[in-house]
Amino acid sequence: MLTVRGADLVWTGTSEIAGGAVACGPDGLVAAGPVGGEVLDASGCVVTPGLVNAHHHLLQSAFRTLPGTRGVPMRDWLPTMAAAYAAVGIDAELAHAAASVGLAEALLCGVTTVADHQLNWPSGDGVPIARAVARASTETGARLVFVRGSARDDPERAAASAEAIASTLAGSAVQVAVGPAGVHSDAPETFALLGEVAARYGLRRRTQANEQVDVEIAVERYGRRPLELLDEWGWLAPDVTLAHLCAITDAELARVAEAGVSATHAPGCDLPMGWGIAPAAALSDAGVAVGLGTSGGGSNDAGHLLADARLALQVAPLVGRPVSAREVLTWATAGSAAGLGRLGPPAAGAAQAPRLPALGRLDPGHAADLVCWDVTGVADAGVADPLAGLLWASPGRRPRHVVVGGRVVVRDGELVTRPEPDIVRGLHTLLRTRPPRTA
Repeated sequence: MLTVRGADLVWTGTSEIAGGAVACGPDGLVAAGPVGGEVLDASGCVVTPGLVNAHHHLLQSAFRTLPGTRGVPMRDWLPTMAAAYAAVGIDAELAHAAASVGLAEALLCGVTTVADHQLNWPSGDGVPIARAVARASTETGARLVFVRGSARDDPERAAASAEAIASTLAGSAVQVAVGPAGVHSDAPETFALLGEVAARYGLRRRTQANEQVDVEIAVERYGRRPLELLDEWGWLAPDVTLAHLCAITDAELARVAEAGVSATHAPGCDLPMGWGIAPAAALSDAGVAVGLGTSGGGSNDAGHLLADARLALQVAPLVGRPVSAREVLTWATAGSAAGLGRLGPPAAGAAQAPRLPALGRLDPGHAADLVCWDVTGVADAGVADPLAGLLWASPGRRPRHVVVGGRVVVRDGELVTRPEPDIVRGLHTLLRTRPPRTA
């Protein structure tokens, strides 16, 4: 049991409480009243729900700032990244080391839940890689959504792997989902078979749509645009979340909203790479649940969702209308949680494992995942609105404390679950000592 007390402001996602406190019960959920136990001092802090990174590729944490991957067309970026993976060799050891780095980075940036869209697989059923990433989640204390993705995989092999992973991780704290890379990469059979696995196991479906190469290849290969194909293939539905959604037309936006699809905005990937930018405000205005994601280290070298929230705030007027800091913070919390089927009771037609707690808000009954952001430094001096100042004034800040399920995982700016230097050393040693491999 834990009580976070003394904050300048608590933003629950639905209300703002000056001088508020948050009680974390023994079940790891926010409690309605006093609980006793440890008291965590949040004086000088703004407390928010833990941020939810709705779209990451944790493997890419081992492949940041590679030559030939900055600001290049997606057609060139994809084979460059594939060659880098092949040279190192993807296996459970690399998956664990990269995920440990990515998840530790997430916690130290105020992100308490990460959806990992794993797209690259060696031979076999993929279970060792899924277990390795899940182990990194347990060791660091971050929540994990593991997405068994596919990128040009054999459809039947991908589906069998997804079923094996869903069976293996059933009953754990890890949420499993399925997700082809996109219509540019995967055949309609892959979408169909992974959809069948999702239906059998009650899994969410996720894919990427309308990034640069996705539109180009869909038109070349099928003579149609990605969202038209996804509609035809049964992948515009309430249990589906679409990442990116750049270059979406008004008609496509209306169809996405009508279908009850949720969206994940990834400006920190798409904007600097020149791959497009989603009209997130227009999607939200149309009733689409909008979440926020960083994407992976190969296109966005940082996993700092708060910094990407600021970028979303800044770019919004260029693709629609200005947005407020509170609106974008909602995207990074409740909006992302909604796309995972984890914002309160599931919507009609949405899949959600009942054992997994609701995320994205600090209301009673939701997961006690929270961040204490120190606002006493020079960057926050003169800030009239401390909640908005989290984005406008210093988006690169580290939180003072981070709590996941009522457990303190970052205290006074330091990760307490695993020594940060050990995590860094583990990945550096692996990359330095592993001999290059041929594809």
